[in-house]
Amino acid sequence: MLFSSTVFLFLFLPIVLLAYYICPKKLRNTLLLIVSLFFYAWGEPAFVPIMLFSILMNYTFGLIVDKVRERRTAIRLTMTLMVLSNVSLLCYYKYAIFFVENINGLFNSSFAVPEILLPLGISFYTFHSMSYVIDVYRKHGDVQKNPINMALYIAFFPQLVAGPLVRYQTVAAQLKHRVETFDKFTEGVKRFIIGLAKKMLLANNVGLIADEIFKTPTNELSVGMAWIGIIAYSLQIYFDFSGYSDMAIGLAKMFGIDFLENFNYPYVSRTISEFWRRWHISLGTWFRDYVYIPLGGSKKGKLITYRNLFAVWFITGFWHGASWTFVAWGLYFGIIIAIEKAFLEKLIFKLWRPLQHMYALVLIISGWVLFRAETFSYAFGYLKVMFGFGNVPLFDERAAFYLTNYSVLLCLAIISATPLFKWLMEKLFTTGSNKVFVIGNEIGAPVYYAAVLLLSIAYMVNATFNPFIYFRF
Repeated sequence: MLFSSTVFLFLFLPIVLLAYYICPKKLRNTLLLIVSLFFYAWGEPAFVPIMLFSILMNYTFGLIVDKVRERRTAIRLTMTLMVLSNVSLLCYYKYAIFFVENINGLFNSSFAVPEILLPLGISFYTFHSMSYVIDVYRKHGDVQKNPINMALYIAFFPQLVAGPLVRYQTVAAQLKHRVETFDKFTEGVKRFIIGLAKKMLLANNVGLIADEIFKTPTNELSVGMAWIGIIAYSLQIYFDFSGYSDMAIGLAKMFGIDFLENFNYPYVSRTISEFWRRWHISLGTWFRDYVYIPLGGSKKGKLITYRNLFAVWFITGFWHGASWTFVAWGLYFGIIIAIEKAFLEKLIFKLWRPLQHMYALVLIISGWVLFRAETFSYAFGYLKVMFGFGNVPLFDERAAFYLTNYSVLLCLAIISATPLFKWLMEKLFTTGSNKVFVIGNEIGAPVYYAAVLLLSIAYMVNATFNPFIYFRF
């Protein structure tokens, strides 16, 4: 069930909110767990037992860790089994076909490729489960002896199938006690509306451009068309995922739960390192705290640091999908970040500031080609066209068509990907001391959000193109 669907917006969400607020407080977590399981089962009921198995397994690991944490051998064995069990579950459902196909190709063997459906959100709820056990082990949150609260942490529907990756320590206290207020609820509604608008008004529309261009053979592309296509995709994936994160954060607030931010205007970055501190923040901090730092981080010499960066970015790429293009995409950014740490970052900051942004944007956008393309041959062919290698035209009629018809949309999306629009809204809708201004704000803000919501709903009702990129992961 997509957040950007009429079933969710007009049926599921109103019923759940009504039931939640008339339900006794001591039963609210149980209610949220039941509706979250229903939400997950809506997509494919057969996947529910897999998630419940993962929850039960990690609930048990949490209890064991809490009991044996002072026994060195026992705790090491328990944590090793926990990691292996979770990784094995993820690898079987997400990577088994990939492994078998690669073994067959490498050794010219003929092992049967199993038919395994990928459970929705398995990458996210597996990482949530591991976060829980690790945080209990580190004493960053109390062990959940209440299985309902533990299951709710994993299955809470706003973040269940596509994140953000909510650390257990972030919400551990809120699972036991939280205060729902009218101000927090209205803040959540506004955040949800903004996320929905990002998805319906921007992501879907620029996504149409990207899909049309990426369906074109590379020998039929011009330089201009290739750049329009990848810029459109860069905007699509940002508004698609940040919009979903905004909706998830807003939904959680409606139930009195606070999530941390997941995006911070990544396209204003000046380096690749900064970009990844601003993009999918929850995933980046997860890998930093649970992989990079335990491996030694940057405190054991340059070689160990680069090894750790290589490991983290290999895993990051592979986490996104069972394809060598995703691995290459991860290593691409890992190598650039290693070079920046070695010497390049100091040189970049000496440049004229617009050149710093241009450096980052060109590398980021080029990296998205690997992420979007289904094969290496198409990715390399596309990159060659982008940078004018070979006998390719600089501009053609199709590029002119896209610019003529979609220039306003692309400009609006580009501006919305910067803090400029947010700054303007804050100026317009921040309460001041002037009475006229206060009255205008009290009227203007609700009118603005209502208009955005109605426009998003209009697009939702008429939409024939409403994908969500991160459901793949």
